Amino acid sequence: MTEDSEKRSILVSSALPYANAPLHLGHILEHIQTDIWVRYQRLIGNDVVYVCADDAHGTPIMLKADELNMTPEELIAEMYESHTSVFKKFNISHDNYHSTHSEENELLSQKIFLALQDKGLIEKKEIDQLYDTSKEMFLSDRYVKGICPSCGADDQYGDNCEKCSATYNAIELKNPVSVLSNTAPIVRKSEHLFFKLSLLKDEISSWLDTSFVQSSVRNKLNEWLNDDLKDWDISRDSPYFGFKIPGYEDKYFYVWLDAPIGYLASHLNHLKKNKRENLFHEFWDPQSNAEIYHFIGKDIMYFHALFFPVMLSNAEFKTPNGVFVHGFLTLNGEKMSKSRGNFISAESYLDALPSDYLRYYFASKLGTGVDDIDLSVEDFKQKNNSDLVNKYINLASRSANFIGKYFDGRLAKNLDSQELVEEFKEKSSEIYDLYEKMELSKAMKEIMLLADKANQYFDAKKPWVQIKDEANLQEVHSVCTTTLNLFKIISVLISPVLPEFTKSVFTFMQLNDPVWSDIQIDIVDKDINQFESIISRIDDNHINTMLES
Repeated sequence: MTEDSEKRSILVSSALPYANAPLHLGHILEHIQTDIWVRYQRLIGNDVVYVCADDAHGTPIMLKADELNMTPEELIAEMYESHTSVFKKFNISHDNYHSTHSEENELLSQKIFLALQDKGLIEKKEIDQLYDTSKEMFLSDRYVKGICPSCGADDQYGDNCEKCSATYNAIELKNPVSVLSNTAPIVRKSEHLFFKLSLLKDEISSWLDTSFVQSSVRNKLNEWLNDDLKDWDISRDSPYFGFKIPGYEDKYFYVWLDAPIGYLASHLNHLKKNKRENLFHEFWDPQSNAEIYHFIGKDIMYFHALFFPVMLSNAEFKTPNGVFVHGFLTLNGEKMSKSRGNFISAESYLDALPSDYLRYYFASKLGTGVDDIDLSVEDFKQKNNSDLVNKYINLASRSANFIGKYFDGRLAKNLDSQELVEEFKEKSSEIYDLYEKMELSKAMKEIMLLADKANQYFDAKKPWVQIKDEANLQEVHSVCTTTLNLFKIISVLISPVLPEFTKSVFTFMQLNDPVWSDIQIDIVDKDINQFESIISRIDDNHINTMLES
């Protein structure tokens, strides 16, 4: 999209957090990345709906609830309250946050399954399955661990490998062990339902050719396409917490069938709440001009970029316009792990600091690659102090103090350097393009270069020296007004990343919530409020509180 394009209708989703535990910073990474892009799209005037939901089905939910002496429904309700509270505190601007354990999701899952069945894409097969004789149950994928059959990585779950992203059947794991009993499971036969993915290789390839997928992700997906695609097991045996498959006894939809359908269900629920259900097909009809984008982690791209698009297309729903994939979050160079004590919960972070510090740090690291993102706590402290305090907010505190003390809180009628202000306006087009392409780290770099240039301008003019001579009052007035105009442009540019801090900034400058076109409007001959501290330095006490979990 260019700055002159027509308004677009966009539906955006983040991957669904699993409803068996509180959120950690890995979940927050993805939602921050999505939210920044959503806020940017709203800032430039597009119509955007941002949906998500808790992923509320599967054996782990059932077993966790049993461990806590709760029903699965009670557990997912408790986690829903926890998750929505945390997302709100991180200023994640979901238009709707729902649950996959919902009426909308059950109806849509059944509708899509029956459409696939009518097309001859569902097949019954007798399969070998891992069975825990101690627990007397078939083992879901997440309750088996072993050696990846593709790359040989140890300690991998029974559905996909975190090292190489390969997917497989749990029965293919080498040296499988039940996570529930720490015993070797036996093999038993059971009849399951399969989605005939192997017939749809050309259709998947066509979707990849016409959709936005990062080049490195596309290469990996094409590798899988060049191998023999296997039919996908979409059923699970009782006992299981989920939706029953219509027409079958004691068979349930595998969580990975109804989880992504949760995006549609959350959107439908949002429209219901607003009495606009008729708009559902305007988004999800195969011929719709609306755009649909999913933000996901690299461990689940197989499901989102191979299974889900052809499930949708064969059930007569619109396929996504793009899938944007990110890497994992590490802490101080190591994989986050509760057992290793290398872990930060979302709540622990919020006990220490406002969300915008983390939003900025993640933005400064995120681009179109799928490499892991490292949260180095020392780098986190230094980067925020250097960029947000020394460069960004310093512009306002230095110049606003002169406006308040010597000019009754009113900006000058004229700018000292219209040329510099125009240069900043022109630079905004480049940053616009970087946001659109989701090159957040490059956008943050360019914004901070503008902050450097604005500080250099202010330092070169030396208003603290000039103010000593009354003859220089008018020049000091216009220099500080110019500096605050540069600061205003930077604030609009960075507002998708720092919604909490910039809200305070626009209040201080007596400005409305921004739109992108505000970059082009000079602010002169108007009152501003007295400047008060908006962004403070991060110290070791903040870091220690953050790390307490």
